Amino acid sequence: MSAPYDLETGDAVHPGRPVQVDRYTVGARINHWVTAISLILLAISGLALFHPSLYFLTGLFGGGQLTRTIHPWIGVVLFFSFAGMFLRFWKANLWKSEDGTWMRRLRDVIAGHEEKLPELGKYNAGQKLVFWGMSLLIMVLITSGVVIWQAYFATYTTIEQQRIALLVHALAAVAIICVWIVHVYAAIWVKGTISAMTKGQVTGGWAWRHHRKWFRELVSSRKSGTRGTPAE
Repeated sequence: MSAPYDLETGDAVHPGRPVQVDRYTVGARINHWVTAISLILLAISGLALFHPSLYFLTGLFGGGQLTRTIHPWIGVVLFFSFAGMFLRFWKANLWKSEDGTWMRRLRDVIAGHEEKLPELGKYNAGQKLVFWGMSLLIMVLITSGVVIWQAYFATYTTIEQQRIALLVHALAAVAIICVWIVHVYAAIWVKGTISAMTKGQVTGGWAWRHHRKWFRELVSSRKSGTRGTPAE
């Protein structure tokens, strides 16, 4: 029998008081933070080049010329780092029937009425939308970014193509910054989410409350011997 779709390498349950659940491996956490830092640096350097009123931000990168040179290379780092995350997490982010139910009960999500929500896998619908939104926007950004990277690709495109790519690049950048803000806000809002990505572990109670289906699958597949509802 095949393993559930949302169980990943490194997921494990450790019985105790409290029960501890391994949610992210060291490699996954490093991958995540490289992606996050790259995205922040890209946002700052991109905004610095976007409007004269924000030009002062180029001072963080050594001036305008250096900012213009460094920005696309950070984009390359982001692309490959996120590609690693995509390969790690795409399967666990596949859309399931309970995700549609979760979206329809968004009012209960905001109100914190967990008892009215369906049992969820490793990621909820909001996290999945962020994942796929990031995937799409990063592809748009890297594609449009190559077109406007004049140092290496100017001779392969027309001025008109570069103008269109620049507009698309700017719109995608604004969109991904908005998605990032939602992602950070949600991580702060759901207590324990940030520590999961820094320490790699959550309590059994956290997993039971927020991702009960994943927790059940994990306990069953690892035959850890835990029973009942875990305590915080």
